[in-house]
Amino acid sequence: MKIVVLDGFAGNPGDLSWDGLNTLGECVIYDRTAPHEVMERVKDAEVVLTNKVPFTRERIESLPALRYIGVLATGYNIVDAEAAAERGIVVTNVPAYSTTSVAQMVFAHLLNVVTPVATYAREVRSGQWSRCKDFSYISSPVLELAGKTFGIVGLGQIGMAVAKIALSLGMKVIAYTSKPQEQLPEGVERVGMDSLFRLSDVLSLHCPLTPDTAGLVCRHRLAMMKSTAILINTGRGQLVNEQDLAEALRGEVIAAACLDVLSQEPPTADNPLLSAPNCHITPHIAWASREARTRLMQIAVENVRRFIAGTPQNVVN
Repeated sequence: MKIVVLDGFAGNPGDLSWDGLNTLGECVIYDRTAPHEVMERVKDAEVVLTNKVPFTRERIESLPALRYIGVLATGYNIVDAEAAAERGIVVTNVPAYSTTSVAQMVFAHLLNVVTPVATYAREVRSGQWSRCKDFSYISSPVLELAGKTFGIVGLGQIGMAVAKIALSLGMKVIAYTSKPQEQLPEGVERVGMDSLFRLSDVLSLHCPLTPDTAGLVCRHRLAMMKSTAILINTGRGQLVNEQDLAEALRGEVIAAACLDVLSQEPPTADNPLLSAPNCHITPHIAWASREARTRLMQIAVENVRRFIAGTPQNVVN
């Protein structure tokens, strides 16, 4: 069986092993694949693994040997799952591998804003404390999280993990979710979307990207928020209207934004958020801890093994 990995570098930049996959068939592994290279590379493949290389209906219908598409991520919108199903092609994803890492990144971003350790460390190194007349040098506010309200959009596995951490820090947790109140953990209150935006001191996005959630954070909802509020997005960049958020930060409508995702990745140089004040952006790395990537690789290989054995798992179509 010929197995082709089209863009393996992000998940395995060289610190992990593809040995498990190599035992399952004739493997060809590419770090990256440009659009014009895709069809030539997969023309004879029965199994294809992809992270961000898309498989449209047209592409799927042009690959008669293809039997399986494994997405090296949880989100699988890069594959036309319906077209694959019509051809009898199994599509799988890798669920829940990055829950802990993404939740950790949420609070890394939040703590960077409310307790700016790196900023203070740089100032100490530059001599600011040495030149200070007082024993304690204070240049930026340091805030306590206990007692503040943490709002969450979406209580899937990551949202639940984030809620648990927020509760452990003594925060009040409110959430917009389809789950009824009786199914929520103790200490988490279900509220409407408008109330969530109005009441949250910190608002973190953990919902899927759908036609209903695209542009969820917009000028109208930003205007509802507290001027001291912090927005966090480790979900999908398209959940946020980036121009509206940039204007809100420049106008001090909210205090700060912490983003691990943008609508286009890598961003164009003219993305308005790159120059917006109090906008802290990391390059889509919340999922990418070594531990999370190890789980990703293990599950992806097991998905292929189970498909070959005739008992596929994590099938999304």
